[in-house]
Amino acid sequence: MSRHDGRTPEQLRPISFKPHVAPHATGSVLVSFGHTRVICAATIQNDVPRWMKQQGVQGGWLTAEYSMLPYSTHDRKPRDISRGRLDGRSSEIQRLIGRSLRAVTDLKKLGQRTVWIDCDVLQADGGTRTASITGGCVALAIACNSLIGTGGLSNFPLTKLVAAVSAGVFDGEALLDLNYLEDRDASVDFNIVMTEDGEFVEMQGSGEESTFSHDEMSTMLELSRQGVDEISRLQREAILAADSASEEDLSDLADAFQGS
Repeated sequence: MSRHDGRTPEQLRPISFKPHVAPHATGSVLVSFGHTRVICAATIQNDVPRWMKQQGVQGGWLTAEYSMLPYSTHDRKPRDISRGRLDGRSSEIQRLIGRSLRAVTDLKKLGQRTVWIDCDVLQADGGTRTASITGGCVALAIACNSLIGTGGLSNFPLTKLVAAVSAGVFDGEALLDLNYLEDRDASVDFNIVMTEDGEFVEMQGSGEESTFSHDEMSTMLELSRQGVDEISRLQREAILAADSASEEDLSDLADAFQGS
């Protein structure tokens, strides 16, 4: 099967990472999955939430915020502030981003700090949550690397990389990394979050007025595993190539990943 954009069923969209797009953030990246583009920024503050202080919880915290800019979709999407509340989809996605990144972060190594991961969708063409998780991990690694370079952190807190990708059944065939048209008309839609060594963090999947078989689910999971393998390689290249990293920082970063 050849898809309308020319890809094969197991092929990812072109993926790229442009670092340092938000100069006031500790680490940032513009991640692109095809026409889906998200700015992911990591800001580190020297404080922790009140509940951690009250409960005497050691270490730091990591949380995320997600939003789609009004012009990111074909029809203008009103800002959440205009409705006076965060919509349910955005709230669910930002909790997913936070859970995914906390799963691979040693919070005790952060010290008394809070990491904010802000994901702002510039252009949406399917897979904004998976792009946000993937780019958020790169932004977090760049931020931590920068803080180590300035002496703010002594140990790299990420234990491994985490990435996410979508898979689904479209016209009776399992596909990897759905764009908007495929996602809209898919009979089954999955979002898979995995670590670089193949462990699952979260799986979200359902039939869209349809059912799916065990074999179809197995195929989607295998496509996702292959996809995350490739995405993890691209993440690692983007982190190591970040302009602000010195040769010593790159060596420390590589050692941290190899030793995890």
